[in-house]
Amino acid sequence: MKKLKVFSIIIGLVLVLVLGIGGFFIYRTQQSLNSLDTNKTSVSKNIDQSKPFSILLLGADTGTDGRVDRGNSDTMMLLALNPQKKTTVAYSIPRDAMAEMVGDKEKNVQKINAAYNIGLSKMAKSTVGSLLGVPVDYHVAINMDALEKTVDFVGGVTVTSDLNVSFDGITIPKGTHHLNGKEALTYARMRYQDPRGDYGRQIRQQQILKAVVRKLEQPKYLVKIPDLIKKLGNDISTDLTTSQIDQIVLKYNGSSKNMDFNQIQGQTAWINGSSYQILPTETMQQASNKLRANLGLSQKTLDNTETQLNAKNKAFFENEDDTDYNTYGLDKMFYTNNTY
Repeated sequence: MKKLKVFSIIIGLVLVLVLGIGGFFIYRTQQSLNSLDTNKTSVSKNIDQSKPFSILLLGADTGTDGRVDRGNSDTMMLLALNPQKKTTVAYSIPRDAMAEMVGDKEKNVQKINAAYNIGLSKMAKSTVGSLLGVPVDYHVAINMDALEKTVDFVGGVTVTSDLNVSFDGITIPKGTHHLNGKEALTYARMRYQDPRGDYGRQIRQQQILKAVVRKLEQPKYLVKIPDLIKKLGNDISTDLTTSQIDQIVLKYNGSSKNMDFNQIQGQTAWINGSSYQILPTETMQQASNKLRANLGLSQKTLDNTETQLNAKNKAFFENEDDTDYNTYGLDKMFYTNNTY
């Protein structure tokens, strides 16, 4: 079976939040930002005006196992940062969640991780924004090498695993362990051995994220953040401008202090020969409400392709053992056994 090619978005979040922590190193940070693939012109004034903003973190399945093509965004996390409240609300989105590919040539639903492969960050942002009814202001896309480099940069991280994790020739036994970059990548990527599947993997990704942030807050690593950004230059692209990142440094430094991590969980369905996660309307609405609240927006009742299909599949949600979900002809992609 083809190796699972997934990646934790961890370092993308670290990039955004730790820049805020290290405001007094702004000059060195500005110099190092020249190595990143950033946007050249501003696409929003939210950051410049110290307003709440959202950012979609995309972990593309490239950068390891010899893969160099675009890849799917097998890890997706939407964050809402609020400088007034000094809070960050984050939601991990299942890679197999059924979603309309917003902006595609014809209306269709696929696994949400395909949006980045089909239409890059523009389609990924539009798809996630429609799914959750939240404006997605920016994105940070990274590849797998970034996690390994960052964990090694901070001298490794300590995590406590509630199960044995084996992947790509590396085994991390159940218990507490100090992981180097390669081991952390294994810990963040394994999915099939975890009885919780992708949801268990999201928990492990968040474990590493928190451990990395704690290390980077230490003065001995904080002063070296510009060096880290230079190391990750080829592994990160974003539509944030360097000027906007400067504003994050100055105005959003408190947002990393109160980080609220959440998962959006669905119900398994088999569509066109492949396993999908169908997100209940109530679950999507709760996530939308929480994200919009941290963005200072009023609640908005979701009305999209996903909620409309859910309304037509009431029997599916009434029986947990039911795996039949009718897309009414909108599923146009057949996934092979290697892409379950």
